[in-house]
Amino acid sequence: MAEGALAGKRILLVEDEFFVAMALEELLRSLGCHVVGPSGELDEAVGLAGAEALDAAVLDVDLRGRAVFPVAEVLAERGIGFVLATGHEADALPESFRDVPRLRKPFQAREIQSALVAAVAATAPPDGREGR
Repeated sequence: MAEGALAGKRILLVEDEFFVAMALEELLRSLGCHVVGPSGELDEAVGLAGAEALDAAVLDVDLRGRAVFPVAEVLAERGIGFVLATGHEADALPESFRDVPRLRKPFQAREIQSALVAAVAATAPPDGREGR
């Protein structure tokens, strides 16, 4: 994987555990990403997913007992790639999200980097143009 593949990419970070969110934010920044968030609140995350210019997202599946899937739905509708961070198996997810790249907690820095490069590549260019 080319170094700098994520440089300048706008990544939405949705994570409700403070220390995990801070560690992920630091990691994403070290990869050159511009972090949108982090957000640990479902309603705020839905708003960010719908309003912000994004290249990809990392979504914690469980936000204080509320499933993150409304955020995932907004991202999917916008053609924005995302990664689900969870300790659950794929069969515990709604059928429509079982094929989404999944990071099993706990995960390593290299795993999140690889998953995000794939998510960015899966993001549809705005208005059908190349690039973002």
